[in-house]
Amino acid sequence: MKTIDQINFNGRRALIRVDFNVPLDKSFKVTDDNRIRATIPTLKKILADGGSCILMSHLGRPKEGPEDKYSLKHTIGTTEALLGVKVKFGGDCIGDEAFALSASLKSGEVLLLENLRFYKQEEKGDLAFAEKLSKHGDVYVNDAFGTAHRAHASTTIVAQFFKDKCAGYVLAAEVDNANKVLQNAERPFTAIMGGAKISDKILIIEQLLDKVNHLIIGGGMAYTFFKAMGGQIGNSLVEADKLDLASELIRKAKEKGVELHLPADSVIADKFDAAAQTGIASNSSIPDGWMGLDIGPEARIVFSKVIAASKTILWNGPMGVFEMKAFEQGTKEVAEAVALATKSGAFSLIGGGDSAAAVAQFGLNEQVSYVSTGGGALLEYFEGKILPGIAAIKG
Repeated sequence: MKTIDQINFNGRRALIRVDFNVPLDKSFKVTDDNRIRATIPTLKKILADGGSCILMSHLGRPKEGPEDKYSLKHTIGTTEALLGVKVKFGGDCIGDEAFALSASLKSGEVLLLENLRFYKQEEKGDLAFAEKLSKHGDVYVNDAFGTAHRAHASTTIVAQFFKDKCAGYVLAAEVDNANKVLQNAERPFTAIMGGAKISDKILIIEQLLDKVNHLIIGGGMAYTFFKAMGGQIGNSLVEADKLDLASELIRKAKEKGVELHLPADSVIADKFDAAAQTGIASNSSIPDGWMGLDIGPEARIVFSKVIAASKTILWNGPMGVFEMKAFEQGTKEVAEAVALATKSGAFSLIGGGDSAAAVAQFGLNEQVSYVSTGGGALLEYFEGKILPGIAAIKG
């Protein structure tokens, strides 16, 4: 896969698929600039070469055409502050104004196109729409790993209209770090899987059983395992149609010599509410009317010990409902254990989505090896799937 280091952008317009799908507050101010910040080195390299940048992205999920709350103009102030360069704005990604601006763009200048998803053709991977987008630049750069698993017009289809195409620094780093874990993991290798459902993680768990020494399971999905083993889980989340699958995964782990670590206990609550009554219970005997919303103190100790002894760590999914103060401790202690292991020389990859949000919430971003910008894309990469956004720039 060619990267931007292999291309000289002097006098050339780079059409760059970035991921500016960032959260905005009620005043349309960016509340988390990590995705914008991540792509700044790519833009600076192109500008330093003497090139110009045309940025395209989506923001949110607009239903019917343009909506002001989803306009990418709200990201301009943040981008200018981080990049130190004035950013022009094309009010329509394939409108006359946008094409006039991109055609006249000079070296060192930056243009941001309006939200691609204001056109339904973007998500449909429409060929004619992709061809129009291609007219904005001379070189295509994909730096949006978070959307690389989607065969959308701007992430995949547009690449065929370019002779020169490559990965930006974000995309290249994501692939390098994922491959480090997939292909060159130092042992012991521990995977931590959390979140609500086994069904969301089944493919990655099956892939990991051939690679890891330890598999830690937390979050809502753990209760399906306990139910499958005949435990009483009260009103905890369960996938009743996945009990056989949970039993099969337990069997496979044993067969492959993988140590499967399920949480011994939980912080339980009498309702799904930040102000609920809480208690501690064994995961085999949660009382009726109560539900597990975080791993308990015994599970935290066991999980932390396993993590401390690891040399490679992959973490995807929280240990509980960490957004609520009463149920954050399990996720927090696992995050702290991962940071401590990293300090002791382990390589830690945080798999985007809620895990990335948790690490940020607890101020540990800088204390882990790599935080992925793409939850779904990273999962699919680990599942062994070919991501269309990556395949398109290899072609």
